[in-house]
Amino acid sequence: MSKLHIKKGDTVIVLTGKDKGNKGKVLQVLVDENRAIVEGINLVSKSTKPSAKNPQGGIVKQEAPINISNLSLIDPKSGKATRVAIKHDGKNVIRIAKKSGEEIK
Repeated sequence: MSKLHIKKGDTVIVLTGKDKGNKGKVLQVLVDENRAIVEGINLVSKSTKPSAKNPQGGIVKQEAPINISNLSLIDPKSGKATRVAIKHDGKNVIRIAKKSGEEIK
């Protein structure tokens, strides 16, 4: 199991694939699979049977996981893609944007 540079709630940009250049918020990180689910990115169509929640059934669009290597964090200062530096401050771990040097919260 490795440490990842992306956490739930981060704003990321897609570097490759059909959604290249799109930005979104991370909804979930799947650490074991090295993947993340990003809001509005990598949408797939899923067939659903009628149920109490969805009596009509039919085709539903939902987000599918995307590999972490295809995502980059957004710099809080410039709004562009940036790499992440990790700094240890006692017990706390601080993530810093390489482009601007700003702390990522």
